[in-house]
Amino acid sequence: MAPLFRADQVGSLIRPDFLLEDRASLGFYADKLSADQAVATSAAVAHAAQKQLDLDIRPITSGEYERTIFFGGFFENLEGMEVRQDLRIPQDFRPDLPNVTGLAKMGLKHFAAVVATGKIKHVSSAYLPAWEMIKKTVPEEYWKDCKMSIPSITWQHMYLAKGTAFTPGTYASDQDYFLDLAAAFRAELKALYDAGLRSVQVDDPNLTFFIVEQFREGLRGDGIDPDSLMELYIWAHNQALEGLPLDMHVGIHLCRGNMPDGPSFAEGSYEKIARHVFPKLNYATFYLEFDDPRISGHFEPLRFVPQGKNVVLGLVSTKIAELEDKEALVQRIHEAAEAMAKGQGRAVSDVLADSLAVSPQCGFASHSINKGVATEERMWEKLVLVRDVARSVWKDAI
Repeated sequence: MAPLFRADQVGSLIRPDFLLEDRASLGFYADKLSADQAVATSAAVAHAAQKQLDLDIRPITSGEYERTIFFGGFFENLEGMEVRQDLRIPQDFRPDLPNVTGLAKMGLKHFAAVVATGKIKHVSSAYLPAWEMIKKTVPEEYWKDCKMSIPSITWQHMYLAKGTAFTPGTYASDQDYFLDLAAAFRAELKALYDAGLRSVQVDDPNLTFFIVEQFREGLRGDGIDPDSLMELYIWAHNQALEGLPLDMHVGIHLCRGNMPDGPSFAEGSYEKIARHVFPKLNYATFYLEFDDPRISGHFEPLRFVPQGKNVVLGLVSTKIAELEDKEALVQRIHEAAEAMAKGQGRAVSDVLADSLAVSPQCGFASHSINKGVATEERMWEKLVLVRDVARSVWKDAI
């Protein structure tokens, strides 16, 4: 089955200045809105949604305007989870975790995470308010063209030091912890589905850390086999996808970061994880970063993507303002199709027809203050470029 959208996007958009000012008091895992902040956020979401409709940009997203950072919302809204705002860098986190290493280089001494201190239970939807904001602007016939993003259930476990994702006595094993998180995730998806949403993207840049040899060595030094931990996370992801409605599309975004002039936290080809991740994860679509071969390598790992799964090629940078060349992007799509077709033993034209799409490599503002492409105007130009590239390659592109 062909991808839902030939021209896709990862989700976050540059925030307008008035929204940044109104939400300045909010922070990581602390996005409870005052009445005035809710009004400002809803107005910004409405403007962004209308702009996407006007420019034929799909899928339509909230821009993640409702949260401070892309992984906000889910964990802190669960019963049994407690936000710890002042965890020490690096002592309270996994050794050599690329993100934490990067934060340490930036001079940060503390970072936030969410620990299970009781049994995890979904009690209310984290993202339904943002979805309702979108619905106020987008006519019902276009709800099928919308998408919301949610962090991976493995996020906290991956970040936190060995054995500290849940307090002693809370869970007997990592598997038990993930089973409750998976149930909460499914409950969140059901709430969104019942309200009319049909497409969700799971954000898990952490899974690409298994590419980084320094991180793998850090795990070994901690008595953990890297491949066994990766297999645990693959299993956890698949538990979260059990029993979903057949018409609910869920994909996973595996990127390397989008900090302007900042470090890429996971440089290297997908090759090290491709034979595990692509065949075993039960997602319909993989959103992959390929904008810079120096960081993410070339397309050869796509040979491990089995027939029946889609790949959205993240070819347009959200880190730099320069506009990419349209024809060069079209050529790269064909190169990706060749690599994927080789692995599947199929014709390149067939892979192009039923398995590929194009997008920016990441969101434009995964953190609310990010402005990697400098201006909102250039952001929209990049999204229009993605739209036009898709129209050049596929007749069914919007």
